[in-house]
Amino acid sequence: MGYGQQYGALLQAIAKEADAIAMRYFRADELRVDRKGDGTAVTQADRDVEEMARAKVAASGLALDVLGEEMGGGDAKSASTSGRARMIIDPIDGTEEFSRGIPTFGTLMGIELNGEIVAGMASGPGLGARWWAYRGEGAYRNGKRIHVSNVGSLSSAMIFTTGTGPSKDGVAREKLRRLADAARSGRAFGGFWQHMLVAEGAVEVAVDLTSKPWDLAPLGIIVEEAGGRSTNLRGERTIYTGQLVSTNGKIHDEVLKILV
Repeated sequence: MGYGQQYGALLQAIAKEADAIAMRYFRADELRVDRKGDGTAVTQADRDVEEMARAKVAASGLALDVLGEEMGGGDAKSASTSGRARMIIDPIDGTEEFSRGIPTFGTLMGIELNGEIVAGMASGPGLGARWWAYRGEGAYRNGKRIHVSNVGSLSSAMIFTTGTGPSKDGVAREKLRRLADAARSGRAFGGFWQHMLVAEGAVEVAVDLTSKPWDLAPLGIIVEEAGGRSTNLRGERTIYTGQLVSTNGKIHDEVLKILV
């Protein structure tokens, strides 16, 4: 049984309901925004989506643990060693944007099995798009197969990054600026959408340097199944070092040389 057949129905069902919950609160007068201990935003939509997802996993009959941004559920610093598959979920990625009425938010889900992400889905109802991939089965946007671009040099590429804000130290800021200077054009945007744009072939590079596993869980597999590469700065395929560099593959090493 392929991973799509095994997990696809569950992921699609969660994404469909998550979209409905998110859009019910999006730009709504009743939306409340709180701040967690680290200063990041959280809303009732974040909590409602994760609670719904956990309920659907429990009702699915699948042997599946859950690690979520809002409710925890396991080790967030390394891959699970329980021997069971687990879903890693960010109920609303881009809560800050969501709370400000900006549509570039989404629900992110990755299925991890034996240390490998084997299924991933990112659903952006504000963008009218849902992306998914299963290991060995290709990458899709709204059911249509997607592929990375064929741009072969950084000087001809468009890049997206999370910008040079206060979460970055001086060295990281300087490297991001050098990367931007080496590209044809660039934007500071961040979030899951920039990696989906790489998978679609709209841009060639997306860089996250300060992220949690739930921010990254489905992104790498979608980019990889679209023909690209997603690694940390050391070239490792992992969601546990806070970094994710996604490219069309052709210029990956060129990008890493600037960032390391």
